[in-house]
Amino acid sequence: MKLFIEYLKPLRGRLASGLTVKFIGTIMDLFLPLILAFIIDVVIPTGNINRVLLWGGAMVLCSIIAIVLSIKANQMASGVARDAVERIRHDLYEKITYLSASQADQYGTPSLISRLTSDTYNLHRTIGLMQRIGVRAPVLLIGGILMTVTLDPVLTLVMMGVLPFATVTIYYISKKGVPLFDQLQQEVDKLVRTVRENITGARVIKALSKTEYEKVRFEGVNQGVVDAETSANKTMAATTPLMNLFLNIGLTLVLLTSAYRVNEGLTQPGVIIAFMTYFTIILNAMLSITRIFVLFSKGLASADRVHTILQTEPELEVQPLDEIEDSAHVRFDHVSFGYEKNNTVEDIDFVLNRGETLGIIGATGSGKTTIVKLLLRLYDVDSGSIRIDGRNINSMDLEELHTKFGVTFQRDFLYADTLSENIDFGRQLPEEDILQSTEAAQAEEFIESLDEGVDHRLTAKGTNLSGGQKQRVLLSRALAGDPEILVLDDSSSALDYKTDAKLRKALNKHYQETTTIMVAQRISSIQQADQILMIDKGQIIGKGTHKELMETCEPYRDIYFNQSGGEEIA
Repeated sequence: MKLFIEYLKPLRGRLASGLTVKFIGTIMDLFLPLILAFIIDVVIPTGNINRVLLWGGAMVLCSIIAIVLSIKANQMASGVARDAVERIRHDLYEKITYLSASQADQYGTPSLISRLTSDTYNLHRTIGLMQRIGVRAPVLLIGGILMTVTLDPVLTLVMMGVLPFATVTIYYISKKGVPLFDQLQQEVDKLVRTVRENITGARVIKALSKTEYEKVRFEGVNQGVVDAETSANKTMAATTPLMNLFLNIGLTLVLLTSAYRVNEGLTQPGVIIAFMTYFTIILNAMLSITRIFVLFSKGLASADRVHTILQTEPELEVQPLDEIEDSAHVRFDHVSFGYEKNNTVEDIDFVLNRGETLGIIGATGSGKTTIVKLLLRLYDVDSGSIRIDGRNINSMDLEELHTKFGVTFQRDFLYADTLSENIDFGRQLPEEDILQSTEAAQAEEFIESLDEGVDHRLTAKGTNLSGGQKQRVLLSRALAGDPEILVLDDSSSALDYKTDAKLRKALNKHYQETTTIMVAQRISSIQQADQILMIDKGQIIGKGTHKELMETCEPYRDIYFNQSGGEEIA
């Protein structure tokens, strides 16, 4: 509920105007039965046709005013809902982009996607409907009851006898329905995750002939959504028939009482006709209110999910300045870290001077990429410290920290945009810097073979490029900003040995002042590094130059012989 208040507050002027217009239009609707009763009981008995036409014209005028104002109010309601949800979606997206990696892991990508899409859609519907029906229905209900009191208080008391039952029904069903809609959204999260996995892994699924298996798996997840939605809708569906039951019982009692009172001369036929019209209005208003509660229950569940993200406190806060005199450019000081309290990397300790190159090698899952993520402060270390130029990275603003880096990750991405825009990445770099980076990344040759050159447009995720071409574009992006620290996380695995050698020579020639950290599977990629770390199960089991590791680290030596047959690699 706080979410609605927070985002509708800046729009309160437009909201109040729209509700006022809707209120006036609804009052015009309430006048119609009253005028009809007056025509039947007072005007028609006089036999004056002019008076009949006059009051009939008043009914037509009220109807026109009601229709025009209702249309205008609905337009205003749609505008308020649109603008409120636009701000919610913007703030939610911004918040998601600033979540730490561990917070994003906690919520999960599918859940964040569904909160940004289906949940905000539910909020849009709720805000819009609450303005359109949320005012009209209560006004018709309360106004209708007041009008019936003026017509015949006795009949009103008979009708009012069923309203407490209707109110209790709405309360208990809505109380049970909100958790069910929350559970439904959780099932939608699972569905989004499954679809995302199937789309991302489509090639693997086809290659391993697992299409039927994935269809069965999707069917199970899809059935979970169906079951959750069915459960929620069954609960809320009880509202309408129960409301109809109570109100129709009331209608029956009113008809019986009306017949008796007309027969006894206690009331007039016109009053009964008007009263029945008001009863119909009240009946429809009550049904509209039940519809509001159904949608509001769904909107409230979605609002809670969105509000949870918006209220998430930043995990990676900037700490007080922690700086020491240190000639090293990058220093890992006995760093340990674990994703779920179990150490993924332990006691990582090394020093890099400006312009030096560090190579990191080890088996899959040994913690190589984790070291890179800690350096970028995507996660905070559990113990130890990481310093750049003597300053602890947790005392740096994240934007200040990240501008020092040029990075390519194992699973990096390309936008559905031109090569130039993908390399520039919104940094407004000069064209000569972009072209220079493509030359150093060995991408110039294949880019020049394209008709549009750097203006060649890529498809989503760069699917119209080969694996090696993608990696060279990503390398160009990392190099284009002339970074202080270059991080290459297994970024040359798709390059042949010749291109890989050219890349290393270009880095040595044009980026001598750049400190480079290379995570690799091939020793040839890091053989010339000033320092190499051999990682196994999150620990450094070997540290030194290639020559030193060949003499002192048996696992490193085994990898070298397996990859090269013992011959020196250029």
